[in-house]
Amino acid sequence: MSGAEAITAIQLIGACLDIADTIINIKHAVHDARGLPVKLRELLDKLPAIQDLLESAQKSFEEGRIAGDTSASAQPILEHCKAALADLRDIFKKACPLDRENRAKRIWRGTKTVFFGRDSQIQKLLVDIQADLELLEQKEIYVIGDKLDALKQVTEALANGEDGKYSHTGAGNIFANEGGSPTNNVVGGSYNRQINNVGPYNEGPSTHNYTHLPQERPETPPKPSFNVPFCRDPDFVDRGTLLDQLRKRCAAPASRVALVGLGGVGKSQLAIEHCYRTAEQSPETWVFWAHASNPARLEQSFREITDDVKIRGRKDAQADVFKLVYDWLRNEKNGRWLLVLDNADDAAVLSPPSSNSQPSPTDGCANDSGGGVSTSTSTSGLQRHLSRYLPPSRYGSVLVTSRTRRAAIQIVEDSDVIPIEPMHDAAAYALLYKKLGDKVDKSDGIAELAAALEYMPLALVQAAAYIRERAPRSSVRQYLAEYRENDSRKTSLLNQAAGHLRRDETASNSVLLTWQISFDHIRRSQRSAAELLSLMSFFDRQGIQEALLRNPSGTTEDDGFEDDVLTLRDYSFITVTKEANTFEMHNLVQLATRTWLGNQGQLDRWRERFISNLCAEMPAGQHEKWQKCEELLPHARAALAQRPLNKESLKEWALLLYKAAQYVWQRGRAGEAEHMSTVSMEVRREVCGEEGADTLSSMELIGQARERGGRWKEAEAMNRQTLALKETVLGREHPETLTSMSNLALVLVRQGKYEDAEAMNRQTLALSETVLGRGHPETLTSMSNLAGVLVRQGKYEDAEAMNRQTLALSKTVLGREHPSTLTSMSNLALVLVHQDKYEDAEAMNRQTLALKETVLGREHPETLTSMSNLALVLGSQGKYEDAEAMNRQTLALKETVLGREHPDTLASMSNLALVLGSQGKYEDAEAMNRQTLALSETVLGREHPDTLASIYCLAYLLAKLCCYHESLALYERACAGFYIVFGEDHPITRMCRQHYATARMDATKGHASKS
Repeated sequence: MSGAEAITAIQLIGACLDIADTIINIKHAVHDARGLPVKLRELLDKLPAIQDLLESAQKSFEEGRIAGDTSASAQPILEHCKAALADLRDIFKKACPLDRENRAKRIWRGTKTVFFGRDSQIQKLLVDIQADLELLEQKEIYVIGDKLDALKQVTEALANGEDGKYSHTGAGNIFANEGGSPTNNVVGGSYNRQINNVGPYNEGPSTHNYTHLPQERPETPPKPSFNVPFCRDPDFVDRGTLLDQLRKRCAAPASRVALVGLGGVGKSQLAIEHCYRTAEQSPETWVFWAHASNPARLEQSFREITDDVKIRGRKDAQADVFKLVYDWLRNEKNGRWLLVLDNADDAAVLSPPSSNSQPSPTDGCANDSGGGVSTSTSTSGLQRHLSRYLPPSRYGSVLVTSRTRRAAIQIVEDSDVIPIEPMHDAAAYALLYKKLGDKVDKSDGIAELAAALEYMPLALVQAAAYIRERAPRSSVRQYLAEYRENDSRKTSLLNQAAGHLRRDETASNSVLLTWQISFDHIRRSQRSAAELLSLMSFFDRQGIQEALLRNPSGTTEDDGFEDDVLTLRDYSFITVTKEANTFEMHNLVQLATRTWLGNQGQLDRWRERFISNLCAEMPAGQHEKWQKCEELLPHARAALAQRPLNKESLKEWALLLYKAAQYVWQRGRAGEAEHMSTVSMEVRREVCGEEGADTLSSMELIGQARERGGRWKEAEAMNRQTLALKETVLGREHPETLTSMSNLALVLVRQGKYEDAEAMNRQTLALSETVLGRGHPETLTSMSNLAGVLVRQGKYEDAEAMNRQTLALSKTVLGREHPSTLTSMSNLALVLVHQDKYEDAEAMNRQTLALKETVLGREHPETLTSMSNLALVLGSQGKYEDAEAMNRQTLALKETVLGREHPDTLASMSNLALVLGSQGKYEDAEAMNRQTLALSETVLGREHPDTLASIYCLAYLLAKLCCYHESLALYERACAGFYIVFGEDHPITRMCRQHYATARMDATKGHASKS
């Protein structure tokens, strides 16, 4: 819809509302004057229905929910409606009696412009207005429902001349019959009228003297009534002890209680159920319901209360209905009562618009049991704060529902506020189950959907209505799948109104729109709070640190931050955690906020601010910053879905993801590290170019993530590409180039390419010592890597010497608990095992494992490596039961953390099979060996050293089982492979040949014995 069309429509609706307000004000002026017939007064009472529909239309246009063609076609309808309302206003202006006129003239002036019957001017205008409103409904601008029913009945009564007190019989004669009293003839002008029971009347100035008003006929005192405007919910689900708590509090004398929580959390539904239970348990209790969302509705609700209890003086146009109700409520002779103030969200509604001194509710008022008549000169509105009109009667209780604590404590004490949170899981499940009805398949997904909707009652009812209306083409599982697609689909589903939900007719039945109305109010009243909410909506819902929200300049002066936090807390949009400097939000509130920002064209602005603030706070992954990295990681994950448009912001976004990827790689989360670094690389390649330094850093990290993930061929390819680019762009001796050389050498080791790996490691170490110095962390990494390849080549003495040297330097330079130091300890322990120094190896392995569990965590890949090494040394010492237990534990963790086909997982399977064989559990050992070998050949290849080791282990086991034919074939294959990979003099090659020779001898002996 174009902006011009929207503005035109909104202006027309505004004009209609202004005219309607004028008519309503006329109603207040003549409400109880005898100058208008009863049916016309009833008509004026029903006009707010027109206002409600026009306000609904205005809201639809303002929120941009009306298409352009619909807006254009609605304009002539609105023009016609405006003209008809203006004509109706002019009629009632002429009909309004003047205070200076005597009684006869007042009656004549009030009726001479009114014509009854099908041809009357008023009846025609009303029919036209209602027709216009129905046309707007057809254009899906709003839903009328039953809002015009009462107005139509009055219109029909006017058309039929159905007025029990007045009838128009011609141009000059009006007969007024107030009852069965004698008739008085009054002559005036050229017209004749009969007026019954006029009663005493005092002519005088405009100030009313109520002691001279016509005496009202006594009315029969009514019995306690129940005016809750909503039927009871047959699907209501009790929410733990909430209703019991509410009942007990309201049972206390002069109690005031408030239910405070998010819009859509179920406050009004709890209040409705409490009202019905009160009426059931105490039929003698009056139950009143008042709409407190705006001043007009609040006053109308109190006026209806005066009608329900038939308070004397209520029909006077100058009566203060709040004061009348106050007097009635405090009169204990009227019995017990419960008053609900629903949707008291705006503190301004609860107090008069002006700070000028106003009379107290008790000033100048009669206090008789029927309720005194106020002498206030105001025709409408609060004269004092609403709380002053709620007497502390021992027989009464007041229940408030509000979205804001700030508004609620205008009426109740802070200690009397009951916070209403979303439902617990069982109650949410029950509500969703009931609302889905009988036609929907409810066998699967209800608990998941309830959790996805954060157990928010209105959202649950919306979803149920959507599914129920579309069944059987829609199901719970299908809705859940659509909901999880993306934010856009979530918004579409949650904007689907759920029909009649026992909610105030002015409230939205969409949970997102419900909250967005509150957002608008906050923006108007406290813009900085709305901006804080906007920023917070992009973070992960939990652990939003204050430092991420504060002004990046670090200024300490009062910037209103605390007031903004208080406002958002009052609306229940955020909560403060026990740490006091972190906040939490609901996912749905965040989604609603971002949708609201998108509608205002502010989404990009706040997305960029979020990225900038988070990037500034996110460390680069250093070990000493791991705690902060872990705290901010959920927000970095949330940022993945928030790609900005601005080029500079894109750079910050890529840097943020790179920092997060560095951290998760160091914590052993290879898959997540690769994903984040890949996104970072793609953006940097787009913004900085293929050879940009930042692009190369992201490529480097991708290679490292693939190596840790066991995808060694892909890692080698990426590392070679990165190294070539760095040598070209940065030069061969640049520190970043040396890092790439070291990473490539590590991947070569992992693939069993030991000669190439040793050569590259030695070259890297020499350059690192020259360029960076012997004590630099990168130099220490090169030393450790070289020691590792020496171990695999069987050069144990050289490996031990280098590992001890590296460990000593690491402890000095990095510290005893640095991850690199722990890696050096682990490497040294492994060398000791290969040299049969089992006691020293076990001691060092246990020490290393304990430190890694503390520093890295129990499930870190490096910790799992230490567990494997400890199991190996236990088995080497003959401690088979302990070794088996440790191997099984390690294997289970690796399958969970790394995956069943990760090379390190396969190594643990092979180790476990070896221990089982050592214990004589040959069948179990054989089964696991065969499984390991099959996976190794697929994942690593037939010639990989680990695959050859699996072949060797299976051959050894089969020989023990006297399966010599297959054993010898496998031995031959293993020996040939080890010779190619390690050479003739490698210990594992020699050992394999020895076992092969033994097996051949045993096989020969076996054949001889059989012969």
